[in-house]
Amino acid sequence: MIDRRLVSNFDWTLLGIVMIICLLGVLNIYSASAPYKLVGAPYYFKQLNWMFFGLIISLVVCSVDYHIFEDFAYWLYGGVVVLLLAVLLVGKKSLGATRWLDLGLFTIQPSELMKIGIILTFARFFNNYHAVGGLTVKDMFFPLALLGVPAALIMKQPDLGTASLVVLIAFSMAFFIGFRWSTLLTFVVVTVPLAWLTWSFYMKPYQKSRVLDFINPERARLGSGYHIIQSKIAVGSGGLLGKGYVKGTQAQLRFLPEQHTDFAFSVFAEEWGFVGTLVLILLYLGLIMWGLTIARSCNDRLGALLAVGVTAMLFWHTVINVGMVIGLFPVVGVPLPFFSYGGTSMITSMVGVGILQNISMRKFMF
Repeated sequence: MIDRRLVSNFDWTLLGIVMIICLLGVLNIYSASAPYKLVGAPYYFKQLNWMFFGLIISLVVCSVDYHIFEDFAYWLYGGVVVLLLAVLLVGKKSLGATRWLDLGLFTIQPSELMKIGIILTFARFFNNYHAVGGLTVKDMFFPLALLGVPAALIMKQPDLGTASLVVLIAFSMAFFIGFRWSTLLTFVVVTVPLAWLTWSFYMKPYQKSRVLDFINPERARLGSGYHIIQSKIAVGSGGLLGKGYVKGTQAQLRFLPEQHTDFAFSVFAEEWGFVGTLVLILLYLGLIMWGLTIARSCNDRLGALLAVGVTAMLFWHTVINVGMVIGLFPVVGVPLPFFSYGGTSMITSMVGVGILQNISMRKFMF
């Protein structure tokens, strides 16, 4: 028997915001892929399939008491780490990176799954670990070890964007618990030499070029800086009201790179202008604020941690993608949740929504 209180407490606001963004994304993908000559199903149709499949998974996730997730958190973490190792050994290579596993009927990107894995793992750890007066450096040894393994494996693919997101999600959850000032100071002191070592010995040449292009896109107008320049042209040329649906010249003439995935926001900005992008950003702001409201209204520490983790995932995805396409951040290949084309990204985001829905439905029980 299903508890009627769960049905009556279903969060229609959360679902409504997500569905509006998803449908806007499908319309945008149709426009962005219009100039492509495709063999097989069009991208917008595939995105619709992933959206409905993600909704089913989201409903399954929210139908199970989220406390059960705590029992399987470390198992999921270990399983995804194994998949990340498999990617390095037998992964599918595309566009110079090895990030996918080919499972025959479809491919998966394990680094996307690690976002959910790290949320569940950190929620379990911090739910059972109570630091008096804030987290110390010693308190962070085990969480940093848990974080360091997948982050290093994802960087090895290489995928700087996803690795950065996993780190940001984890630290957002740790900030929710609270740090001592001495811990924050230690992290700042350690980060500087660590960043230098990463730049000198770990980052690939193309990743360094993206950072340099972020600082000065004009250094390689027809080379590595081309993406940022074309994206900023598209966003700026949209003006106040945009050029109209399927009428954006940057997109329809294919000046934009990866315009149905990483640079989907640029296509939307060119076609719908400042007013359209403002509406889209307000939808994302509403989604983030609603996620924080769910976390704040939850009387259960585990639920609050999970809600903060999922909200952080959606927040950082949105901020980095929008910042990336308008030149505020380096190009790191981060999709816009529910909006950019991509099956694994859609499923991961929908699982996150399922967790938020799960917490929202059960907040009256604790």
